[in-house]
Amino acid sequence: MSARSLDVVLVKAGRTKIRYRAEVVADDGTVLTVRAAWAGDGVRDFGFVRFEPGDVFTEHYWRDRWYSVKEVRAADGSLKGWYCDITRPASVTAAEVVVEDLDLDLWVSADRGLILRLDEDEFEASGLADRDPQAAARAVAALDELEDRARQGSDLR
Repeated sequence: MSARSLDVVLVKAGRTKIRYRAEVVADDGTVLTVRAAWAGDGVRDFGFVRFEPGDVFTEHYWRDRWYSVKEVRAADGSLKGWYCDITRPASVTAAEVVVEDLDLDLWVSADRGLILRLDEDEFEASGLADRDPQAAARAVAALDELEDRARQGSDLR
């Protein structure tokens, strides 16, 4: 029996930012967990982490939370850290999971020595606070929650 797979679709500003195949690890009706190889072209060096061919992402998408959490491991299995996207709750079908990226992100290194809030300038420039103040407030609250959990050493899932 082969593992079930689906497409992960990340939408930003109404357009598909990236689409890739992932293997379903678990789905309890609230959270969907998938595993996928690094879907980018070549190496992406952010300065604080490098994503590269061979990296494996175990990704958690909630139907009722305003974020997703991606555990990032190197090809040798060592933990690099967690990349957290602030998104609207995920929409999951048998064929795909679609998430709307709200521009805010959080990086947490494996040792939790580095916790970075990312793209706050993009979030401000997006105009979400003017267009949908409730969504903007939920996004900021989700980022604050994840950062607090990371600093406390809590599980990010």
